[in-house]
Amino acid sequence: MAKGHRPRRGSLAFSPRVRAKSHIPRFNSWPQSAGEPKLQDFAGYKVGMTHVVMIDDVKNSLTEGMEISVPVTVVETPAVRVAAIRAYSGTTNGEKALSEAWADDLDESLGKRIALPKTSKKESDLEKIEGLIGEGKVSDIKIITYTLPKKLTGVPKKNADVMETSLSGSDVKSKFEYARSVLGSEIKISDVFGEGSFVDVAAITTGKGTQGPVKRWGINLAKNKHSRQGSLRQIGTLGPWHPAVVRWTVPQMGQMGYHQRTEYNKRILKLGADGEEITPKGGFLNYGLVRGDYVLLKGSIPGPSKRLVRLRDPIRSKAAMGEPQIVHVSTQSKQG
Repeated sequence: MAKGHRPRRGSLAFSPRVRAKSHIPRFNSWPQSAGEPKLQDFAGYKVGMTHVVMIDDVKNSLTEGMEISVPVTVVETPAVRVAAIRAYSGTTNGEKALSEAWADDLDESLGKRIALPKTSKKESDLEKIEGLIGEGKVSDIKIITYTLPKKLTGVPKKNADVMETSLSGSDVKSKFEYARSVLGSEIKISDVFGEGSFVDVAAITTGKGTQGPVKRWGINLAKNKHSRQGSLRQIGTLGPWHPAVVRWTVPQMGQMGYHQRTEYNKRILKLGADGEEITPKGGFLNYGLVRGDYVLLKGSIPGPSKRLVRLRDPIRSKAAMGEPQIVHVSTQSKQG
């Protein structure tokens, strides 16, 4: 008799599937890189999708050297501001914050998101961090950045989104000097990434609320005979009588969507400062017009339009392929 083969329905890789704590995605790890210090991630707001016609530069591809149509995601990336510098020390239980120094000229929208220092102690705090570095107590320097969504017409909010960003490099003194030079200033995406490079994209996916096991886990509908006492869309059993416990692997109803997801090695096809050159007629659906800095990423990324996304240096390092040759960017209306 043939052996039955029935793979389980749905992946358990992301369990438990609960709502994300915040709409701002977090990175738990950062790539180790050498060279001059710079930000290792940048933030933007998802706009929508379109397509470009470019020269295929993938080696050994069947269409290498030919014009191909590639789907791209548009992310509007206004300049971010550096709010503070934070010094960390390495302990047996991970990194611990030692001290921090805040900039003087902070945007008023940041005060609506977090509690800001009432008195400015910028110079004394910087001297304190410098002294801790000289004593060898500081193992890493990170900076706190925030966005200014009030400058965007497509994002209906004014309060800033605050994030902690790592710096590339291995020398703590060099990181501190760089952080001190950019404290309180604005940084553009062109200062962090270049065309043709790869990035990791983190975002919070589209929330779908409470869903049943059919949509949430992909189980089969019950046959007509088996559903006379109940529903077509419920599971057949919660498990055995003994042990008298429902295992977490049993597909049940619950939260679906609004989870953090990270996609690796998304290629940057284009960086631009004039959004009108890629905005379709009538604007993007559910977003509108792109007027400032933007980035075109190859393929799709998680989350709905207007949601914050973060771009990080690739943790699974992949060599840049050079600047892509884009022949045409579609500006055809998306209104249907």
